[in-house]
Amino acid sequence: MKTQISSGIYKGKKLDLPSLNTTRSTKSLVKGSFFDTIRDELRGAFFVEGFGGSGVMTCEAVSNGAKFGIAIEIDKEAFKLTKKNLNSLNAKNLEAINGDSFEILPKIIADKSENFIIYLDPPFDFRDGFSGIYDRLMDLVKNFSKDNVKMVVFEHSSTFKMAENLGSFCLLKTRKFGATSLSYYA
Repeated sequence: MKTQISSGIYKGKKLDLPSLNTTRSTKSLVKGSFFDTIRDELRGAFFVEGFGGSGVMTCEAVSNGAKFGIAIEIDKEAFKLTKKNLNSLNAKNLEAINGDSFEILPKIIADKSENFIIYLDPPFDFRDGFSGIYDRLMDLVKNFSKDNVKMVVFEHSSTFKMAENLGSFCLLKTRKFGATSLSYYA
């Protein structure tokens, strides 16, 4: 299966999607709404996609002006595709990392004094082995510093109620797209 970058300097570039057995791709409507919402904030920011899947969101972020994009993916097969998609843009400001977002994301943030936008799109709770994933992620975000993290966005099941506050981050808004929602924290 294929998708394409829908806006920015790489608009129209085709990217591969992984098997639905290992990842859940972000719907075009959700992706479009996200980038329409944060496009201005994205310019010059470091974009990090936890649970990167195919890396499409990271590619789209760099296409829309992010200074640098990082996609973190733990599944080895999905990671191969993530790396292939990022490499297909021939951009020096993209990086794919194979590993656990819970371990790698705090290290990335601690190692750089940049302006980060974090996009977290974990497998929905109902998948095997991912029970409680939103609670774990909210605990992780509570420890982020507002000094270098500008915004955190969760793509999550619409049935899950996100907290109003995560440490020093406050819920700005939630947009619902059927079974999927985006919750923005700043």
